[in-house]
Amino acid sequence: MSTSMLIAVIAIAAVVVIALAVGLWMAARRRRLRNRFGPEYDRTIETEGGRKAAERELREERHDELEIKELRPERRDQYAVEWTSVQEHFVDRPEGSVKEADELVSRLMRERGYPTEDYRGQLRDLSVEHGRTLEHYRAAHDVKVRSTDHETTTEELRGAMVHYRALFDDLLTDQRSR
Repeated sequence: MSTSMLIAVIAIAAVVVIALAVGLWMAARRRRLRNRFGPEYDRTIETEGGRKAAERELREERHDELEIKELRPERRDQYAVEWTSVQEHFVDRPEGSVKEADELVSRLMRERGYPTEDYRGQLRDLSVEHGRTLEHYRAAHDVKVRSTDHETTTEELRGAMVHYRALFDDLLTDQRSR
């Protein structure tokens, strides 16, 4: 075999090995993102129009810059008492209770260190640590928005409370060190 033929074979083999390594790296990255973000990964692929755009949207760098804090046990207890109060108001004021639940979840997010300026940003920031309960937040928020125009049923409002509770519990009990 000539030297030029040997160089060509080695170059082709190197290209194949590099392509295989890149493919394996991308597959591992997708698997890691899917495990990290849960159902939020597939949902973002649908809304962003593809994997590449979704993976750009599901950036962890912004989240890593946040100073997410643990709550002291007495603050967690105070939040739990406040949640009980919000639930008790539901019987007499279902729409008001949903609004109170939204405000309580936002306050809890803010105290933990999550920005709460805009809803889309909240979803993006929460998706890193709370991707598994994010669909609950979306559903609850949708009902809350529609309830301001009195376009919801009591059953939908009850469902919103259940959805807010899922994220509330997740935010309240997710107290591992960062």
